[in-house]
Amino acid sequence: MSAAAATTLWARAFVDELARAGVREVVVAPGSRSTPLVLACAADGRFRMRVHLDERSAAFFALGVGKATGHPAAVITTSGTAVANAFPAVVEASQAGVPLLVLSADRPPRLRDSDANQAVDQVGIFGRYPRAFFEPGMPELRAESLRYLRGVAARAVAATVAPDPGPVHVNFPFDKPLEPVDPPPAFVAEHPLAAAGRPGGAPWVRLKGVRPRISDAEVAELADAVRGRAGVVVAGPSEDALRLGPAVARLAAELEWPVLADPLSGARYGPSGGAHVVAAYDLFLRDPAVRARLAPEVVVRVGVSPTSAALQGWLTDHDAIEHIVLDDGRRWKDHGAVSSRYLVADPVDALERLAGAIRVSAPSGTTPGASDVPVRAGAGPAEWAELWRRVERAALDAVAGPAVDAFHEGHIVAAVLSAVPADGTLFVSSSMPVRDLDAYGHPRETVVHVQANRGASGIDGVVSTAFGVSSQRSDPVVCVIGDVAFFHDRNGLLFAREPDCPVVFVLVDNDGGGIFHMLPVAQHEPHFTAFFATPHGVDALHAARAHDVDFREAGIDDVASAVRSGLESRRTVVVRVRTEREENRRGHAEVREAVARSVHAVLG
Repeated sequence: MSAAAATTLWARAFVDELARAGVREVVVAPGSRSTPLVLACAADGRFRMRVHLDERSAAFFALGVGKATGHPAAVITTSGTAVANAFPAVVEASQAGVPLLVLSADRPPRLRDSDANQAVDQVGIFGRYPRAFFEPGMPELRAESLRYLRGVAARAVAATVAPDPGPVHVNFPFDKPLEPVDPPPAFVAEHPLAAAGRPGGAPWVRLKGVRPRISDAEVAELADAVRGRAGVVVAGPSEDALRLGPAVARLAAELEWPVLADPLSGARYGPSGGAHVVAAYDLFLRDPAVRARLAPEVVVRVGVSPTSAALQGWLTDHDAIEHIVLDDGRRWKDHGAVSSRYLVADPVDALERLAGAIRVSAPSGTTPGASDVPVRAGAGPAEWAELWRRVERAALDAVAGPAVDAFHEGHIVAAVLSAVPADGTLFVSSSMPVRDLDAYGHPRETVVHVQANRGASGIDGVVSTAFGVSSQRSDPVVCVIGDVAFFHDRNGLLFAREPDCPVVFVLVDNDGGGIFHMLPVAQHEPHFTAFFATPHGVDALHAARAHDVDFREAGIDDVASAVRSGLESRRTVVVRVRTEREENRRGHAEVREAVARSVHAVLG
């Protein structure tokens, strides 16, 4: 029995189990040592295979697939630094809770720590970020070893999904020869189960994670803690937004509480069910006096930490009240250290059961309070809800009023959001785009699927992730991205050649790092421009042309129509909107000042 035959059957058995476990997307970065895995996937026929020359882009594309579907895609790398290039995507997948499967080829153990070419230490290379790490060992034609390998494949896929989604790394040491050789027919005939898997396409072992649930007694305790009090529901970003959003709305409607919904939570864009989803809270909660006036008695929080620093500041300002966190992940989600009650449970299940308990206990014939009640904090839910509505109206009047002269990039994000159709997908880059969406992307009753890489909040891999998300959508994805992030992942534009994942990129181009103008370091010239704003002087037009991507210029007045036109073309398009960093800073400052004046007038 040749070593080549063992390697071939080893790879085929593993990828067979991946397919049986539901994996359908494979992204390949070319290399020699990974030949057995790549050719096994290609011969299998159940995978949609894509190729990208950059392992980082390949891994972020696979991440995008996981974000869009909740199921892992596999990225295959060769040995050496190729594996390390997947690290940023692994970190993001771990922090955000996104399924991702990294399959790396490796040198055989005898070549490790021996000065062999392209051999690095790949065992545990991603540290504590993966949910699981497997190294099945060297291929061998033994029935018990193949049975074990099939089980590893099933366990690897299961470990990427609920109850704690994230990345999994499987490292395969392969020795030459690497090209396929059919295994001996006698071995296959003698060990049909190990060689060919279970009959009927069944996986080797079925694994299913169970989300934790709180008890009925705990639901009753929570109901007592929130009933009849002035509170809010804070919904942070979530990779389970489709489930989380409606559950948040139901509880808030039952309690008559305002909802402070991050754009990535699933609770901001979609049917509110009678709940008040507050607009512009990022703008009016920046003011210390407003934060003090809007003092709640209790907060129920789900999802990860909200994008808005103003909202985070408001939460920490009121650290002495009841803060209830509902979360089923392994990561502690209370960096402000304000939680007084932290329940490890499926938040959707907990919210829905809590809403049911509130409804059962509500007196018959109750109605929301009238809008003419006195405005003061610490009162009943109806009065409390009206206070938030009046502050919100004052803030929105200021945003739309004549007091703001300077243009700012929030106008762009708001215009783009208006062009995204119902049930469409908006991907926003970290840095300023996601913050502008939070501040100026006001709630609407139609569903918009909003996604971003906010696990580690990096700007790396944004282009590639957007393509990965689009590959799982029926309509093109709209991606708002800054110029620095765009150039950081320019290799991702290679995915524009894929026919099934068009993206309309709205490129907010201010020739550098505009977000740094919002920080105190902006006052420290000349070092600020040289080391922070870092104007690059590169024209994105050339990058688009190099990848045969449509390129269009737009201003604030026509960016929405340019987005709609791009969506209709069903091609990858770059729509550039040029801005000026200092004007953008001044515009944001004017909005904040106008909102503060307007809200102060309402609060007296």
